[in-house]
Amino acid sequence: MKMSAISSQDDEDTFKILIATDIHLGYMEKDPVRGNDTFVTFNEILDHAQKNEVDFVLLGGDLFHDNKPSRKTVHACLESLRKYCMGDRPVQFEILSDQAVNFYNSMFPWVNYQDENLNISIPVFSIHGNHDDPTGADALCALDILSCAGLLNHFGRSASVEKIDISPILLRKGRTKIALYGLGAIPDERLYRMFVNKQVTMLRPKEDEDSWFNLFVIHQNRSKHGATNYIPEQFLDDFINLVVWGHEHECKIAPCQNQQQHFYVSQPGSSVVTSLSPGEAVKKHIGLLHVRGKKMKMQKIALETVRTFYMEDIVLADHPDLFNPDNPKVTQAIQAFCMEKVEMMLDNAERERLGNPRQPGKPLIRLRVDYAGGFEPFNIHRFSQKYMDRVANPKDIIHFFRRREQKEKNDNDLDFGNLVSRPTSEGMTLRVEDLVKKYFQTAEKKVQLSLLTERGMGEAVQEFVDKEEKDAIEELVKFQLEKTQRFLKERRTAAEEEKIDEEVRKFRESRKKNAEEEDEEVREAMTRARAHRSEDAMTRAKAHRSEDAVLVAASSDEEAMDTGVKGSGDSDDDFPATLTRGRGRARGRARGARGQNPTARGSSQRRRGSSGREAATSSRTYKPLSVPAKNMSIMDAFRSLKPDPLNSSKSYSEDIIDDDSDVEVLSAASSSKVNLRLSSTPSLGKSGSQSQTSRGVDFESDEDDFDPFQSTATSRRK
Repeated sequence: MKMSAISSQDDEDTFKILIATDIHLGYMEKDPVRGNDTFVTFNEILDHAQKNEVDFVLLGGDLFHDNKPSRKTVHACLESLRKYCMGDRPVQFEILSDQAVNFYNSMFPWVNYQDENLNISIPVFSIHGNHDDPTGADALCALDILSCAGLLNHFGRSASVEKIDISPILLRKGRTKIALYGLGAIPDERLYRMFVNKQVTMLRPKEDEDSWFNLFVIHQNRSKHGATNYIPEQFLDDFINLVVWGHEHECKIAPCQNQQQHFYVSQPGSSVVTSLSPGEAVKKHIGLLHVRGKKMKMQKIALETVRTFYMEDIVLADHPDLFNPDNPKVTQAIQAFCMEKVEMMLDNAERERLGNPRQPGKPLIRLRVDYAGGFEPFNIHRFSQKYMDRVANPKDIIHFFRRREQKEKNDNDLDFGNLVSRPTSEGMTLRVEDLVKKYFQTAEKKVQLSLLTERGMGEAVQEFVDKEEKDAIEELVKFQLEKTQRFLKERRTAAEEEKIDEEVRKFRESRKKNAEEEDEEVREAMTRARAHRSEDAMTRAKAHRSEDAVLVAASSDEEAMDTGVKGSGDSDDDFPATLTRGRGRARGRARGARGQNPTARGSSQRRRGSSGREAATSSRTYKPLSVPAKNMSIMDAFRSLKPDPLNSSKSYSEDIIDDDSDVEVLSAASSSKVNLRLSSTPSLGKSGSQSQTSRGVDFESDEDDFDPFQSTATSRRK
């Protein structure tokens, strides 16, 4: 398809679509200067949609900056959507596809403007990004809240992690038909491998395939960050007409044609500056897409409420006439030079703001200084204090860095052009799994992983850090240990340490080669961790209720004891001073002439209290004795296969001699019940995920527990 201009005249055959990506609502919301930037710009985007009377708004992911946005952020988003997207203006297009397939994960599987209880004038369609992707045991995200409220249509979720069938939303307005495809954010390496293995299918309408304008929304790395840490454009099908690419923050909204696949790619970029990098310094825009038949036109709309951002680089070694490292006052000269540069950028920002009163007052300024060549940096904090009232980021104005010096033997192979000019998509994105992998690659042999793989451990740590799955690492270790034990038992390996180590090493190497199986293991472990977390919440709730019941019962027992003591005739001459004032005075007046042995009463109270504590403490102290068999080491698992009758009888006789053996048996039994209940949880989580997967309907195709009763106190023995 060739790019051709079409008339922007509003008629019954032309779709008008407002396109934006990476709005990042809630970014730096606690900053006193920049806290409301994302909300103001989001209002401007929706205001453009309302003024241009668009048919719908299409968002390319990362509507929210945080996976769990704050109440303030969610409230501001709901306010904006209700203000601009609800009204009496009728929607001019219709949906032809099966909406139960397009919105399979929703309890209300239909587009929001067709809901008889809502009055929607501008529908909003959005996929999720990597910042607001579904997490937790129920795989929910912030977009699902908006979808349930009827303010947004969340699409592009994949029903399976093994095979992805992308089913389009089929739209028609007059004689123009659009097939809207969407794919929410998926880890780039996994999606890359699925494309290579032909596990991603884009379904097409059976009738009149060539009459549809195919629009695809994706949220992945477009620029290459590693061997497989991006999605090449060549992976996408060539029948697509336009790709709206989210996740990349540099604004390249003008459609650019891919010479190999012949489709066009539009990269709207972010609407807020989230990193002080060159790509963010490009002017921010959103797009107004006109589609009629198979023709399209993209109209750029500049955002006026975005805070201006100016950035400049300085290489001190390039100014030998100004700076001499041997000069004792060279640091003061460098500081004066930087101040001059900052003042120039502030003047440019002020001139730009005069023509746009809606622009925020304080700009973002970034000056990167390369001090290689024997120079020393000056005090950044003292420098920043001079611009506290003029710059939105006073603490980040100056960034000192030193370019790595190459070894002399490689001088002939150096490309100095690449050293000076860095790509605009710069922004070192260090991932947790990469750090874990790098650590174990460079670590000593004694701390190398012998059972787990670096990839699996890296993904578990990533889940722990990004998604707050506190049991992710523990569940992965348990899962891998169980699987290794089963493998060794199936191989009937002899219970010798050398042979076991050799078999474990071979098993680990075979798992490293099978990346798909390893991904499945990580997913299973994450499912168990999420189910574990849900079980923990239920356990804590039951524990709190049990504690309340125990406290109520204890207080009633004490009242009953006090009543009984009243009737037995005791004296208050030596009454314990630990009672409350009101009760002490009443008893003093009522029982002055009665006699009782205070020692006996006090000792009986102490015995009652200590016995209660003994019962509670004994259960706490002996509970860890019940260790599930799945947590045994590999050597212990093999030794347990051949029990020694002498040792077993000896241990039995020792248990009989111990005067606390009855307490241990009771505690172990109660603990085993708890462990049995917890061990059944992962299977429930797994079946839940399978049932969730089976719900998807496609087009025809060929295809450590928290225990509130646990304490460190030791039990007393009678």
